Amino acid sequence: MLSAASAEVVRVTLPVVRDHAVQITSEFYPAMFAAHPELLDLFNQGNQASGRQRVALASAVVAFAEHLLAPDAGSFDAIAERIAHKHVSLGIRAEQYPVVGRHLMAAVGKVLGDAVTPEVAAAWDEVYWLLACRLIAAEARLYQRGGIDSATVWRRWRVAKRQDEAVDAVSFTLVPDDGGEVPDFAPGQYVSVAVDLPDGHRQPRQYSLSQGPGCGSLRISVRRVRGVDGAPDGAVSNHLHDHVRTDDTLLVGPPAGENALDPGTGPVLLVSAGIGITPMAAMLDHIARSQPTRRVVVVHADRSPERHPLRAEIRRIAAGLTDVDQFTWYEEGDGGRRGLVDVDAIPLTEDTTAYLCGPVPFMHRVRAGLLRRGLPADRVHYEVFGPGMLDGRVG
Repeated sequence: MLSAASAEVVRVTLPVVRDHAVQITSEFYPAMFAAHPELLDLFNQGNQASGRQRVALASAVVAFAEHLLAPDAGSFDAIAERIAHKHVSLGIRAEQYPVVGRHLMAAVGKVLGDAVTPEVAAAWDEVYWLLACRLIAAEARLYQRGGIDSATVWRRWRVAKRQDEAVDAVSFTLVPDDGGEVPDFAPGQYVSVAVDLPDGHRQPRQYSLSQGPGCGSLRISVRRVRGVDGAPDGAVSNHLHDHVRTDDTLLVGPPAGENALDPGTGPVLLVSAGIGITPMAAMLDHIARSQPTRRVVVVHADRSPERHPLRAEIRRIAAGLTDVDQFTWYEEGDGGRRGLVDVDAIPLTEDTTAYLCGPVPFMHRVRAGLLRRGLPADRVHYEVFGPGMLDGRVG
């Protein structure tokens, strides 16, 4: 808990910090990277360039401060869990938190100037360390649970198979290059993949595992990110598409992610759009092999049949289930319903658990429709890649 003295200071200064939070984090990141260039390899530079990372960090710190002031108003658990899983996938260590804290507080002082009295600095330093300790503890539990050494999370994996799945979508089946064991994981989790780019920088990205556990390998399916409206192409996705072939090796982190399949027996709804089909494919694969009589509804939306990843595989897996419905919507082309997903057309029961993955506007619309139809919010889970959506909600 925040101390009484600090709570009063944070309560008074929170509006100012909230208004300047993105300016603070915009000052923070360049200063930290200048002092510690080795940290560049841990951060998505695309998100840095777009500003999404700055907004996400600002939102998280402000949300945690609000939670400390009014813990009964809402839980911070979902945000903390999501951050902890992401950190574990990248090998973030406890000793890196003081570096972040020092540069973050320096940025607060630089942006807010004389308003940062010793009392204000102490209060916000307390906020930061309460957040840091919470995350360090959560990450330690995840490392211990997975038998992971945080200092050596990255392993070399060999590409055993490369397979084109659809237009601009390719799968890589990976096996340990060191001959070690394939880690267990929960269907719906992801791994971080780090590649060395031509400019000399190493960049990590997170990709959902697109096949269930127990296969003796890991598989990721990657959509080529093409820049639109002046934005650059995705550096890592294009590198994987253009340069990685069978028998090449990749640096891969441990499986992580909180949006995993419920191990229960109730009905499951899997809703995806575009490359968001990847965690759904892993969930469906696992259900087909371990619970073939479980009720499943599979919904997918895409631009066209040619851009629908894992289409034939999903159809084949679904054929092994005894109680399954499939619905597909395409914006153009034949083979499915035309237009956008009609949430009212999806079979739904009150005990259904739904999983969503796709573009944020798509998930926002589908989630709103499911809630309108009476599905409880705690039964609607979603996966968002990147640093956004730190408030635990879609939209």
